[in-house]
Amino acid sequence: MNKDQSLSRRRMLLAGAVGLGAAAVAGTAQLFTGDIGPPVRSSAAPAPPAAGAQANRAARKPSAYRLQPIAGYGPVRGTAARTLVRHEPFLRVSGRGRSMVLTFDDGPDPRYTPDILRLLKDHDVRAMFFVCGEMAADNKDLLRRMSDEGHIVGNHTWSHPLLTRLSRSAIRSQMERTCDVIQEAYGERPGWFRAPYGAWNRAAFQIGAQLGMEPLAWTVDTLDWTEPGARSIERRVIKGAAPGVVVLGHDAGGDRSQSVKALRDYLPRLLDSGYRITVPRRRLT
Repeated sequence: MNKDQSLSRRRMLLAGAVGLGAAAVAGTAQLFTGDIGPPVRSSAAPAPPAAGAQANRAARKPSAYRLQPIAGYGPVRGTAARTLVRHEPFLRVSGRGRSMVLTFDDGPDPRYTPDILRLLKDHDVRAMFFVCGEMAADNKDLLRRMSDEGHIVGNHTWSHPLLTRLSRSAIRSQMERTCDVIQEAYGERPGWFRAPYGAWNRAAFQIGAQLGMEPLAWTVDTLDWTEPGARSIERRVIKGAAPGVVVLGHDAGGDRSQSVKALRDYLPRLLDSGYRITVPRRRLT
């Protein structure tokens, strides 16, 4: 069984078990601007797990498309940053005008990731790729390309397990091995991470923070992993489009040709509607 077949099988088996996804945090979506808000110290009491939220249906108004990164920041590099622990992931972003973020999970996959990168480059936009270490290890050239073209590479664990069923040491291994591969690919460790299946727990937040990463979930789930057809994926993105939205898509883990075709259709529509598709800036000092 190859990697994407194995990942698809795990996803189908566990999808029901982690239906907590959007429902678990329907009322906890966070906005972040500038200095992304007060951190929670590791001594604070635990909070319930969090994951994606329902799409924001806010009315859309025209605005000029600009390429600058949004005004959000990732972790401050240095010893102090490693002591900051959050209770929930960021679900939304905010910046100038109508900013949105596109994210792609589970890759990189040489069959689909290059097409997604080409489409993003054709439209001069940036995105976030949350990669799995076992995929990244064999495709470091794609990680270098992502970095060279201005995209953000995030940590999506090594083999896409359900973190809430792992020990702390296993969670650390999943995250740390993937950080190492990303650093080997282009010389920088990731500043963002995302829990597989949107299933977070306190250990994941603590270990992610210790490794210098901020947690990011999503606002709009395209459900492209179910292979519903490109038009269905496109409709979900367009219907959910709103300022601050984070869109979840995939570039691996199965047949992602529908995801590529949908991106080809919805990306120009978003830009023509005045959305600015970009990525969070990271504060490095």
